[in-house]
Amino acid sequence: MGFAAMPSANDFRSSSGPMRSGYSAAEPVASAGRPARRDGWQSSGPSAVERMIPAPPARRIRRRDILHLTSQLAVMTDAGITLAEALAGLMQQTDQPGLRALLEQLHGHVQAGEDFSAALSRYPQHFSPSYVNLVKAGEASGSVPLMLDRLAAHLQRDQESRSRVRGALAYPAVMLCLSILACVFLLTYVFPKIEPMFAARGVELPTPTRFALALSHSLTEFWWIWLSAGLGLVWGGRIAFRQPWGRDAWDWFVLNCPGLGGLMRRSILARSLRSLATTINAGVPALESLRLCAATSENVYFERAWSQVTEQVASGRQIHEVLEDDALFPQTLTQMVGSGERSGKLGTVLNKISDYYESEVAATVKTLTTLLEPLMVVVMGAVIGGLALAMLLPIFRLSTHVG
Repeated sequence: MGFAAMPSANDFRSSSGPMRSGYSAAEPVASAGRPARRDGWQSSGPSAVERMIPAPPARRIRRRDILHLTSQLAVMTDAGITLAEALAGLMQQTDQPGLRALLEQLHGHVQAGEDFSAALSRYPQHFSPSYVNLVKAGEASGSVPLMLDRLAAHLQRDQESRSRVRGALAYPAVMLCLSILACVFLLTYVFPKIEPMFAARGVELPTPTRFALALSHSLTEFWWIWLSAGLGLVWGGRIAFRQPWGRDAWDWFVLNCPGLGGLMRRSILARSLRSLATTINAGVPALESLRLCAATSENVYFERAWSQVTEQVASGRQIHEVLEDDALFPQTLTQMVGSGERSGKLGTVLNKISDYYESEVAATVKTLTTLLEPLMVVVMGAVIGGLALAMLLPIFRLSTHVG
């Protein structure tokens, strides 16, 4: 696909002072204003184009959308299409209003002479600091298409890792919801229908049936209390998660939950180490790479651990030496990182470690899914079967009494 050349109108000021206006032809993989800055001219500030850029998009943009955007930009810029042209083309192709608004704003910033990395940094809710810094490294080395391609590969692996974890949790969550709905149906519809029959016959109700009927009365007569309690629990959980203590408690549970804790640890390690490898291989300084790695872990305990690593490395220690002091990092990981530091191939070693942990996550998810399916069927059958038994016991007694 080809696009017509899109020059940008800018005001430029030379280092000696006088201002001039004009058009700067956009170079491949460069912002419109960069050629003028190389010649001693720099942007004087917001241009007319930049001032007309609309407000940030309010609609939600998914990670998958950013992945597709990055992949398409990598292909188009590698083919020699300028960033301004690529953004304009993608803006016309997308049918998602939120993504189109974001592309329109990025295109406006680039047309106004702003670096692409600076434009991306305006939208941290969509582009992480590591994303922005990789693009910035590509701009400095003249290899933006290569960096976008690496970013696309990194985002693809991250998406696959998240999908595996979500897949492991989706089945039990669905089965739990179905069990709850089935129980609510039995307690609010079936039990109220058969209770008058038991009362008319004067049958002595067994303990399970009395308990089920009491729960049925509670749900039918005080349903508004149950509903309010459920909504309050959800609302309270959301509020608590936004508090530091709530986030700490949840992240601790995620790392220590039986059966899932090990999976989540390996998933977080794979994601953070992949980010560290990508930034180091892109030429980003080690300290900055470690700082960005902490931001991608998405777990407060790992964030603190990586922040501690950054501080200790800044004081002169080796990365593997600091990792050895924290129980979150396995011994085999620290040994491999140490070998990578000694050989000068840390980025390559980190990629291999990430590959290993991702394969471990995939294998664990497959095993958990295989085990959870029959387990959830048994649990669901036991709960619903218990209610059914509570309903049938009086009927058996009634038939015996009649006989």
